[in-house]
Parts: sequence; structure tokens; C-alpha cells
Amino acid sequence: MNSRSTTILVVRKNGKTVIAGDGQVTLGHSVMKASAKKIRKLYDGKVVVGFAGSAADGLALMERLEEKLNKFRGNLLKAAVELAKDWRTDKFLRRLEAVLIAADREKMFLISGNGDVIEPDEPVLATGSGGDFARSAALALYRNTDMEAREIVEEAMKIASQICIYTNNNFTIEEL
Repeated sequence: MNSRSTTILVVRKNGKTVIAGDGQVTLGHSVMKASAKKIRKLYDGKVVVGFAGSAADGLALMERLEEKLNKFRGNLLKAAVELAKDWRTDKFLRRLEAVLIAADREKMFLISGNGDVIEPDEPVLATGSGGDFARSAALALYRNTDMEAREIVEEAMKIASQICIYTNNNFTIEEL
């Protein structure tokens, strides 16, 4: 899902996992806020997660993911699969309009209400309106430079913010 919502990007390289989200909130054709926080650390700081889409829905899904992480003792794959199953089958959750990206030190997943739990071939993953721009830039930097994960995320997000009108350059960045 690439909605007109935001940009979330995660990159893992040399033992570091870094996630970033921009801060822009739009309503129709207007910027309503420039400093929203769309990423969080969960499970005692061992998992990072970000959302694109409706803020209330994204936050509700983050809470559900944290419940699943607690239930499955931090097993991100199991938590992601169980959240995706609930999301598809629960009458309330089915209506939520957001996409999550969740990552720990070993794995990263895009989780959607369609039942998607997608782990990329390379440790670069993005979503949101600027997700394709950020992911393209991050993949190029990941493959062709010696930049560290944080540097790749920062530069790729800058590029996305220069291209996507629904993405600003007020980034929140978390690192594992």
C-alpha cells in the first residue's frame, strides 16, 4: 500500500538496524502538522516499528503488535504473522487503514491488513507515499557505498522528501 501518507524506511547494515519516519501529516491538500512521530521502539527497545496511513489506526496496530511480541517473547516473525492473521479476520481490525514496518536486529517485515508479512530479500524496506523513492535511494546507497545504516537512512529520506509532496524532512530516527 503506497498511500498519500508518509515515508517510513528501515535499513540494516553491519549489525545496526535503523528506522526513520518523516513528520508530515496531511489532510487533503493541506499540511496539518510537520512534527508527527510515526515510529516507536517496542518490546523493551528490541523492536522498532513505523506506520504509514491513519495515525489512530497505526498507533492501534503498534499496540497490538506489542501485545503479540509480549505473548511470543519477542519473536518478531511469530508476532507479525499473528497480527496479520488477526488483522484479516477481526471485524474491528479489518477496517484499520495503515501499514506497519517492524524490525529487530535480525528481521524486518512489512505487515498489512491484506495478510501480508513481507520480508525483503535485501535488508532495506520502506512504505508510504515516499516509500518507493526512499527504498530506491537506500538500495542504491546500500549496494554501492560504504555508508553505514544510519547514513543511508538519512540520505535516502532526504531524497524522498525532495521528491514526494507528502513527505517532509523532519525525521524521527531510531536505531537498534
